[in-house]
Amino acid sequence: MDVALSGIGWVTPSGIGWGGGGQRFDLTPGALPVLTRKEVFPEPNQRFGRQSEYSKIGLASIAFALRDAGLETWTEKRPVGIMAASQLGCLTTDLDYFHTVLPQGGSLPSPNLFAYTLANCFMGEAAIQFGLTGSTMVINEAGQSGAASLRMALESIAWGEHDTMLAGICDLQAPVQFAESFTTTPGALFMVLSGQPSHQRPGYGALSLAGNGSILYNGKEAAGIVELLHTCLSGR
Repeated sequence: MDVALSGIGWVTPSGIGWGGGGQRFDLTPGALPVLTRKEVFPEPNQRFGRQSEYSKIGLASIAFALRDAGLETWTEKRPVGIMAASQLGCLTTDLDYFHTVLPQGGSLPSPNLFAYTLANCFMGEAAIQFGLTGSTMVINEAGQSGAASLRMALESIAWGEHDTMLAGICDLQAPVQFAESFTTTPGALFMVLSGQPSHQRPGYGALSLAGNGSILYNGKEAAGIVELLHTCLSGR
């Protein structure tokens, strides 16, 4: 079954962007940009400022991907699901939270940080912001290809669970004490996949699953999300 790749969005050390926005994409080591609400949402959004950095980059890249696909605005809730792959999840937020628990015998833990000590919190924020009611899942992936999230999203569409899915990766820089164990490049990248593509936008091509489980993009095998994103943008 062919599935249309209709939108892409990202937050990387090189900057933020989406497919039709004309921004440069590159996933190379470095510090992530400090996101402001105005860079992500044109309207006031108090929830964004309270979120952890991990949740902010995940939500922002989802927002950019939906914007690129023409699905950012909504009036009725939509059965759109989200699959994300991550090596570290919200580990940095967890550590930041426990640093507030340890002093003074645990009398001053941060309720704001505690609210974001789950790896899928940014998906809930996306569901609230964009009216999404589909299934969501964060997959622990050893590498950073995002192939697992793409594969599960494509399977969900093929099985008729969803017509539209978001698939991506989301990671912060590994904390210092774990730096030798992980080679993670910080950033978040998401793609919009649709089994019923809109004819109003050209999209980026077709994805499908081969019989051996490999991911095909326009009939050719693709290693994962980063490679796919480079390929999509090279034709624009």
